[in-house]
Amino acid sequence: MAKSFIVHESDVEAIPLPGGGSFWLLEDSENSEGLFGANRLTLAAGADGTRPHHHTKSTEIFYVLGGTMDFLVDGARTAVSEGGLVVVPPGAVHAFGATAEGPAEFLAVLTPGIVRFEYFRQLGRIARGEADWDSMNELHDRFDVHFDGGPQWR
Repeated sequence: MAKSFIVHESDVEAIPLPGGGSFWLLEDSENSEGLFGANRLTLAAGADGTRPHHHTKSTEIFYVLGGTMDFLVDGARTAVSEGGLVVVPPGAVHAFGATAEGPAEFLAVLTPGIVRFEYFRQLGRIARGEADWDSMNELHDRFDVHFDGGPQWR
């Protein structure tokens, strides 16, 4: 049985993104013994969060904390504003980004959890121009992130 735990903001690793965005790495499934992983993400106005992809093992849950997000889920594009919840089961192709109207912030939870913090760190390096997208090629299976299509989805 997993133990209870608390993550304080002072213990959270923040990964800077262009335009003032950030990943906050909250839980990498280690404390939760694989039950879930959790991240908070702020995206600048109009910024993409990811390319279309799917997970084979995890359900991904998004809760919009502020602003409005564009979501692509199984081919349907939908704007989801503050207070909205999006649930993406394994196998469902999805992508997301902030709308052009302003920055957006959300909480993402993946269950069951897979240790993914290094994946998010590498995404931050790519977003900041410190690494090439091709550096992800060997990481997809390890982190259960499988891309479906090109970089543009909206």
